[in-house]
Amino acid sequence: MNDLPKPRRTRADAVRNREQILRAAVDLIVEQGAAIPLEMIARRAGVGIATLYRHFPDRTVLLRQVALDVLAQSVAAAKAALEEEPDAFTALARYLHDTIDLRSGVVLPMLAERVMADEELLAAREAAQDALAEVVRAAHDEGSLRPDVGSGDIGLLMIRMTPPLPVAIAAEDNHRLSHRHLELVLDGLVRFLAVDSLPGRALDIEELCAIPRDEDGNHLPVMEDGGSRCRQGGVRNGNGADSADRRTTNDS
Repeated sequence: MNDLPKPRRTRADAVRNREQILRAAVDLIVEQGAAIPLEMIARRAGVGIATLYRHFPDRTVLLRQVALDVLAQSVAAAKAALEEEPDAFTALARYLHDTIDLRSGVVLPMLAERVMADEELLAAREAAQDALAEVVRAAHDEGSLRPDVGSGDIGLLMIRMTPPLPVAIAAEDNHRLSHRHLELVLDGLVRFLAVDSLPGRALDIEELCAIPRDEDGNHLPVMEDGGSRCRQGGVRNGNGADSADRRTTNDS
């Protein structure tokens, strides 16, 4: 007879509370920024502050886990889209809509300067970049995605599309508009509709991480024509990466 104690299982309500706290944190980070009071997060999650602290002993731990959770969900969304959709472009479109729902284009840049990038976070970020690169590569190989679009372009696109609009609009309406406007953008990504080449070249997230700054702290131009500057320090945490087969001219 085995008298060893059985491992204690995490209670279902504890798992549920943890998930609710993470979801509430994402919602409030999007609405009010990463400095949101923890008491407000607990209230939005429908739990007591003591419950929040049992799962996340301080703000740093909570924000780090939010980043890890969003990155993991991004990977899962990319893999599910490729496995379940009938073609690669449909998979890309599904992934982008899922990304809007995850709010990764808002949350990850906000957390970039607040969460120390340890080995686990770096691995999670790389996995998310690789997952996006795989979706983009599949669409390129299929011939459905215009060849002058890199996966870095896709990642930055979601950073542009998902933040709340700077007008008096309900969060739910802003979210719906993000999905609507994504459908407009998707037409511009289709290869057979591409007539003119895009200005500059395809960008990848890794090179954006290393953009030098001038003496005023502004990022120097990254496009070949000098027409674009990146001033948002959190860009490096977007969930994009360069595709292995990066093509920079439109051969349609």
